[in-house]
Amino acid sequence: MSEHTVAQDIHIEKDDWRSTILAGLANYIDSGSIVSGSVALALWKDLYGLSDSFIGLIAAFSANAISAGVGAFIGGWLCDKVGRKKIYQYDMLFYAFGMLFLIFASAAWMIVLGFVLVGLAVGADIPASWSLIAEQAPDKKRGAHSAVAQVLWNLGPVVVLGAGYFLTPFGIDGVRWLFIHLAVIAVLLTFLRSSMAESLRWQETQKEMGSRAGSIDWGELFSPRYIKSLAFLVCMYGFWNLWAGYNGFFTPYLIEQNNLPQWTATVVPAAYFLLAILSVLLVFMPLSDKVDHRKLFAVSALMQVFGMALLTLFGFHFWVVIVHFLIMGLAAGFGAQSFFQLWSAELFPTEIRATAQGVAFSVVRIGLGVWSLAVPTLASYNPGVLAWILTGFLTVSAAVGWLWAPNNAGKSLEDIQREHQGA
Repeated sequence: MSEHTVAQDIHIEKDDWRSTILAGLANYIDSGSIVSGSVALALWKDLYGLSDSFIGLIAAFSANAISAGVGAFIGGWLCDKVGRKKIYQYDMLFYAFGMLFLIFASAAWMIVLGFVLVGLAVGADIPASWSLIAEQAPDKKRGAHSAVAQVLWNLGPVVVLGAGYFLTPFGIDGVRWLFIHLAVIAVLLTFLRSSMAESLRWQETQKEMGSRAGSIDWGELFSPRYIKSLAFLVCMYGFWNLWAGYNGFFTPYLIEQNNLPQWTATVVPAAYFLLAILSVLLVFMPLSDKVDHRKLFAVSALMQVFGMALLTLFGFHFWVVIVHFLIMGLAAGFGAQSFFQLWSAELFPTEIRATAQGVAFSVVRIGLGVWSLAVPTLASYNPGVLAWILTGFLTVSAAVGWLWAPNNAGKSLEDIQREHQGA
């Protein structure tokens, strides 16, 4: 059943920023997990004598990649089947359980297992939280509410890397506190979310579906009407995320491997994410509900292609790295990540929205996992080749986004689906 026949006159009037923040904190948990692992990576390598191949294995199955992808697929399907609230209310307890393996890791296998469990939890939460934010936001503020999740996603690395600057001198015992703080937030978030309401749009859709309530129409998801949107999102975000996964998980490690000043391993990446927060607040939040999405995306994409090309042309040297992160951070807040969250909610009807997000997110993260297996070896063998490949990934993402970006600023989710039906 298509969304344009369901609760056609729903217009969310209540501007519920509290629910948006509580839902969006999944993004803080997600990025915090990724970057905490990156801070600990060099320490774990020395402590357990890890090879480049094993480091790639950690990255591949971490919250950054495959396990998050599997979690998103399962979580997205369950979100549409049993509701958003049941997923986002309890998955953080599973996350905290997985985080215990990283907090008390005394062997390499505990690191891998911990990241797998953590990844499953954050992956499941992403389609639940993103769907809820889009469905509860006012029609003319959907971009602004989505921006909150992106602020929180970038805040996680700022906090973790900032704290890591002071904790890394204490070795792995100091870095454990990064994992501890994430586990505590996950437990607190479980209790805070208990008072949140279920999505009104999802409830109305289930009523209209009648005897089919709780079922997922996979045929509809992969029908010609929606398969193009799915392919667009996977290509646009997937190629960009191959760069972003390298950036989030491997940057502190690569900085240390290239003998840059020790402080740059945490301070420089933290500055990148801080700039991204400012970019979200000053560009994406005020403009995403008003201006042409294609043009806004294109500016960000071109800036990031140029920023990555600097490393390609001039190498991993101090001032090149500084300028690179300055450009990449300023562009990040109104680019692929922010638009993927927004578009993946807008382009699908309520009954398959979270499932579609889960499928797209899982393909992207699993692809990143496969790529992550090769990154440490490639970086050790020839960093220049790695930089050229990453520049190519960003170029493909930019081209796909420019050619097929939708422009739904200010429209209700029901209006967008009516346009899909007409097309």
